[in-house]
Amino acid sequence: MRLGLPIGLGKPNQLANALYRHIRENPRRRLTLYTALSLGRPQAAGELQQRFLEPFVERVYGDYPELDYLHDLRNGTLPENIRVEEFYLQPGSLLDSAPAQQNYISCNYSHVARDINAKGINAVAQLVARDPARPGKLSLACNPDVTLDLLPMLQRRRATGETIVTVGVVHEQLPYMPGDAEVDEDFFDLLVDAPGDSSTLFSTPNLPVGLQDHCIGLHASSLVRDGGTLQIGIGIMGDALTSALLTRHRDNASYRELLRRIDVDARYAELIEREGGTGAFVKGLYGCSEMFVPGLLALAEAGVLSRRVAARPGAAPGEPGVWLHGGFFLGPQAFYQRLREMSHEERAGIGMTGIGFVNNLHRDGELKREQRCDARFINSAFTATLLGAGVADQLEDGRVLSGVGGQYDFVAQAHELEGARSILMLRSWRESEGELSSNIVWSYGHTTIPRHLRDMVVTEYGIADLRGRNDAEVIAAMLSIADSRFQDGLIAQAKAAGKLPEDFELDARYRDNTPERLREATRGLHRLLPEFPLGCDFTGEERDLLRALEWLKSKLRLSEILELGKATLDAPEPEDYAAHLERMGLASPEGIREELYQRLVLVGLKASAEPDQ
Repeated sequence: MRLGLPIGLGKPNQLANALYRHIRENPRRRLTLYTALSLGRPQAAGELQQRFLEPFVERVYGDYPELDYLHDLRNGTLPENIRVEEFYLQPGSLLDSAPAQQNYISCNYSHVARDINAKGINAVAQLVARDPARPGKLSLACNPDVTLDLLPMLQRRRATGETIVTVGVVHEQLPYMPGDAEVDEDFFDLLVDAPGDSSTLFSTPNLPVGLQDHCIGLHASSLVRDGGTLQIGIGIMGDALTSALLTRHRDNASYRELLRRIDVDARYAELIEREGGTGAFVKGLYGCSEMFVPGLLALAEAGVLSRRVAARPGAAPGEPGVWLHGGFFLGPQAFYQRLREMSHEERAGIGMTGIGFVNNLHRDGELKREQRCDARFINSAFTATLLGAGVADQLEDGRVLSGVGGQYDFVAQAHELEGARSILMLRSWRESEGELSSNIVWSYGHTTIPRHLRDMVVTEYGIADLRGRNDAEVIAAMLSIADSRFQDGLIAQAKAAGKLPEDFELDARYRDNTPERLREATRGLHRLLPEFPLGCDFTGEERDLLRALEWLKSKLRLSEILELGKATLDAPEPEDYAAHLERMGLASPEGIREELYQRLVLVGLKASAEPDQ
């Protein structure tokens, strides 16, 4: 059996587990799973993180059924007669799984249906939604993405006599999405419909957005043109961009003050006037994004995503249009709840459809070019080179962190569409276990976006417009958005390679690219830079603890006892954080180990307390 399961939320976990267990116990049978983004509860990296995560996971994930094959992948116990091939991994979760790394398929999202069809996939199963007001219909809901592209290919193979089975599994809590996502009941060969048997949907709680990411979002938001098209990638930087766009629309005076404070207007006024804007959204935007992220819904409800286009090729004149075309969705529980609460007419403004429509221009190209005017395709990377290449999926040693997904698709579109731009958001530096490093490097062993497709790169310090520039100009632009602690070393590497003139000097305006300058510049404007701009699943104590644990991870080598002992010398009194210690099970520590953990948590809480801005 060669079984295809959807990316992310749409997997029928209970069915997949039953099938997996059956074949695992019958070694004469063979199963290959083709899928992506197999979702599992967050895994703790150490005892402190485990103390934080366990109560939170129990509260938020409830009876979500873990995937048996994912458990075995993580633990190296996948049976020999079963193989799992994924084209996108849950970020960072399978770095140490040899089977997952060896069987990863590197391909653009728009090519997935083609590639798994070529492998002879002979079964497909996914979650679907039902609406009593739509008798005889089902919705592919969160995952029409690959299914709609794949089914015509499977039907052609069926016509030649191949046996191929499609299975739908109804989930009561899955939001019913109309339009292209709506299909007839006989779309599937088999339908599992067991009311009351639906478990908790997997959710991705919003994580905190810090100052570094907020400044990235502010810079990127100034490049979005009113009346244009918007795509937002997955992650915290996408949330920061959403926050900036919301402020730009709702409180434009404060938004402009933020830009002034961090020198966006002084440094990039001409670029912004040519490519973006800083005013509220009068014409509105249309969303075209492989993932329908919660931020896009927030922008729609604020009136930012309000430009409607034809829902499908050949739509009748006067037919209500959509403000978004998307391929799949995933988010926190509140996001699903909001979708369920919307009326059928409101949900009809969300065009969930095949990824082949969203991620490329090949079919219905004329319509897409008309709809996707002034497109801004905004994604993130974790590293970029001085010559403009972007790294978003794979570490230098070859291990896959996540996957290419649709990032390349949208970058390529930006170069094909008139007036479109690709924008890669990047943190210029990082800190891990007390060691600082630059995310802008001279070279890297692997790239996701090759430098010949370089366009715009945004960090917390500024915007590098790289399109059409020669190598020396690109290097100078990237240096201008690098952290000043690393600029001299980067300049030396570029000069040693003969890529910069020996007398090159970086403009003095960019020599103060420091976190301290940004903190000082935004002092007093904390309300405009919310830690959780899209809502929060964490309690007040959990938010404090989350910051504390992140601080400890960035500053300390938690395996070095001597370093930990020194760190705890400045711990505040336990009484100052009694509720936090109770939450971590450290209010009354037993033994030296728990006493050390208590003092570490206290140090982290004190050091990471929100500054009074």
